[in-house]
Amino acid sequence: MPTLVIASTLNDTQNELLAAHPARPEIVRLDGRAAWDPPPGAQALFTYQTQWKAAPAVVPATWPGSLKWLQIASAGLDTFPAWIHRVPLVTRGVGVQSAAMAEYVVAAVLAHEKRITAPRIAGPSEWRARPLGAIAGKRLGIAGFGAIGAEVARLAIPLGLHVAAVRRSGGSGPEGVAMMGSLRDLFAWADHVVLAMPLTSETRRCLDDDVLGAARPGLHLVNVSRGALIDDDALLRALASGAVGAATLDVTSPEPLPEGHPFYSHPGIRLTPHESGAVEDGEERLARRLRANLDAYLAGEIPAGRVDPVRGY
Repeated sequence: MPTLVIASTLNDTQNELLAAHPARPEIVRLDGRAAWDPPPGAQALFTYQTQWKAAPAVVPATWPGSLKWLQIASAGLDTFPAWIHRVPLVTRGVGVQSAAMAEYVVAAVLAHEKRITAPRIAGPSEWRARPLGAIAGKRLGIAGFGAIGAEVARLAIPLGLHVAAVRRSGGSGPEGVAMMGSLRDLFAWADHVVLAMPLTSETRRCLDDDVLGAARPGLHLVNVSRGALIDDDALLRALASGAVGAATLDVTSPEPLPEGHPFYSHPGIRLTPHESGAVEDGEERLARRLRANLDAYLAGEIPAGRVDPVRGY
């Protein structure tokens, strides 16, 4: 079998692990070269989503060249133009960060109910017990039931949380997960809602005054997906009215938010810097997926995470 030539914008660790694959692919590092300008002869391109933020709207003359396969390391696709699908096979790293992100969500729910991040007691005058929130019996809504949402449900159900979800494909959910018809219904039902849906033209700013205004009073919102799913002004209005009690936001739009943005100082908002999927063994998790997908591709099989060019995910 001819040597597979992989153009790569991945980091040195991932490139070295790819080069060590038993098939000994030739790795061509695109140092200083745009990801959408693959070198002649490259049959595959391995790349990160964040490197495509400046991709041109018009398909470049050099695209797709000799590419037969585009492997995206992350799960998100919102920075990619539609013309990437001129490559016959596009796969994404769906599921690589799901476990870590689900752990973050559960931690955010626990921190909210148990007030783990409340200011520490500074002296005996502040030694007053407070009633803390329960976990068992509370309602957790999941907006988007892909790999991340399914993993959140798997962790939440044993804690005694009642779980419901909405997803674009509809249909019934797994045991223990009720499926709802709309975001508005989900927000009206839940004590906590996690956003785990992709950012598309249909979902952009989908959390508007209508959805947030329907929230069960005091609802806690957790966003680990994309900041642009939320209308920021609508969220501030919902927090002011009490429709939403608090928000844990690992993502914003833009990132970082500009100096002076009200989210930085709002007492009801907890911000983290897009780190929910970052864990100590993250490189190993990604490497296992890339290796498995390379195995499948070389065996003539479809690698995991194939993107439907019509649906866009």
